[in-house]
Amino acid sequence: MTKNPTKAAAAKTPKPKPDAGGEATAPASNRAMRAAERRDAIVEAAMEEFIARGFAATRLDDIAKRAGVAKGTIYLHFKDKESMFEELVRTVIVPVVAKLNALPPPTGSVRDLVEAFAGNFLKEVIGTRRGDLVRLIVAEGPRFPAVADFYYREVVSRGIAGMRALIELGIARGEIREKDLARYPQILVAPAMIAVIWQSLFERHAPLDAQDMLRVHLDLIFGERRTT
Repeated sequence: MTKNPTKAAAAKTPKPKPDAGGEATAPASNRAMRAAERRDAIVEAAMEEFIARGFAATRLDDIAKRAGVAKGTIYLHFKDKESMFEELVRTVIVPVVAKLNALPPPTGSVRDLVEAFAGNFLKEVIGTRRGDLVRLIVAEGPRFPAVADFYYREVVSRGIAGMRALIELGIARGEIREKDLARYPQILVAPAMIAVIWQSLFERHAPLDAQDMLRVHLDLIFGERRTT
């Protein structure tokens, strides 16, 4: 009896492997998704614990409990408390500062660009968890130099570079008369730092209008806006 050539060929032909979106990869994809969700939960819990207890007093056991995971699960994602805090800075604060270096060339005045960025920075930091993290670094940074050093590299140095570039552009355009300001770009963002610290210490005694303080500050640097 002659064999069916179609069946014979089919028997010798290896079955095709599922493609990247097939069932074979589904379990791996689900595992990766669950792992990412656990990591996010750990980071969120870490932020709450750091803000509530401070960096020194925060324990991994408390973070694990708040995140609803075993303590050992934390070590699958982070080697220690410091690396967890660094991840917080990367995900919560760095993106805000990164917007400064991603600004397009100004079509209007440099002041408009500075005011827009600084105003948005105040909105995203004052009264938010970002502001709590900044205050935590200010308070505990001297005791944990490695944490302060990391924050300087990832946040402060980037912000200073972006501000210096805007100041130099303002000087070149004649919008800023004081050329030495480029040597001290920290002055440009001083209202933001004052507002963050003021809010936690003195807000109940003397509420501060951070946006209006920013306007006055920029008037001192750029000159008062002309009204038509």
